Amino acid sequence: MKTILQKELWSISSFLENKNFLFDENKILNSLPKKDIDEAYSSISSWKDYSPTPLIELNKLSKELNLNKIFYKDESKRFDLKSFKALGGAYAVEKVTKGNKDIVVATATAGNHGRSVAWGAKRLGLKCKIFISEYVSDARGQAMADLSADVIKVKGNYEKSLIECIKQSTENNWQIVQDVAWQNYMLVPMYTMAGYTVMMKEIVDQIKNDKITHIILQAGVGGMAGAMIVGIARYLKNVPETIVVEPDSAACVMESIKTGKIEKIDIKRESLMGGMSCGEVSLVPWEILKNAVKFCISLPDDDIAKTMKLLGDSSFSEEKIIAGENSAPGVISLIASCLNDQIKERLKLNSKSNILVIGCEGDTDKEMYQKLINQ
Repeated sequence: MKTILQKELWSISSFLENKNFLFDENKILNSLPKKDIDEAYSSISSWKDYSPTPLIELNKLSKELNLNKIFYKDESKRFDLKSFKALGGAYAVEKVTKGNKDIVVATATAGNHGRSVAWGAKRLGLKCKIFISEYVSDARGQAMADLSADVIKVKGNYEKSLIECIKQSTENNWQIVQDVAWQNYMLVPMYTMAGYTVMMKEIVDQIKNDKITHIILQAGVGGMAGAMIVGIARYLKNVPETIVVEPDSAACVMESIKTGKIEKIDIKRESLMGGMSCGEVSLVPWEILKNAVKFCISLPDDDIAKTMKLLGDSSFSEEKIIAGENSAPGVISLIASCLNDQIKERLKLNSKSNILVIGCEGDTDKEMYQKLINQ
């Protein structure tokens, strides 16, 4: 009898091994120093209502794929924001404003980062301006408005919203709190990434005696992936096989690793994985990712909805997991890799493997979540 996995087609669009792979711990920690990582954990762990998010074993899935363990870091439980981004934007707001209530913060966002910035601003009693593209759902915009942010919708894509954010912030002397770096704008994205490293500190405390052999990291502009690699250098005693996964319509990290320099992607089709639909890797994470990522995978949108549904109905674990569309790619790429003998061998996936995947968000857009799982 065919299993639940074999009944379906599971797709990988492209696979790349990084010929320049070199995990240089010292170089990685020069990009984001230990003191900044430690300060972020010390600060965030002292916030009201802080608690580590769950690390769930996908025991049913690991049995079916003949792997030892699959760990799923469930960021749907992160504060009230249901996303790992709660750690980054809000922390960056705290760092750059330093208690000055007169500062107005501003950012451009596809959703979760802006929600974190808005939450961080409200927490500190600051005014906040959020710029979103016309493709961001009304529900995501409303979630930020509910946090007292002034939400400005911009015609065009994410890049257009960022350009407008920079323009108006320059004119009005607002403090930009962006998770993307550019020339002469590096410090705030570094604070944001330092916030994200809290996840790896929690994971190391949670896995106890298990050794992570593989880690699969979603990449948009690369901030989370870069931060987690920094977390590996800071907290883990071993270097796992590092795999970055992206939408096939926006595989900017993969294309950049191919050529060894930042490549800009002209996105012809917006991915369902909206938070990952980014055309260019950010400068700060690029310096980390270009050598420290061993493998790149790109995926179509085809398997997103069914993976969210399977996570939600306890098909992969003992408990139901509320996973947003950006949480599915790590699980999809693992399943598809295991069902492809050639890729499975290149990734060294076997019965001794312990894989970490990041469930980076929950139902941050409830309407979208219900629509996808009901397909």
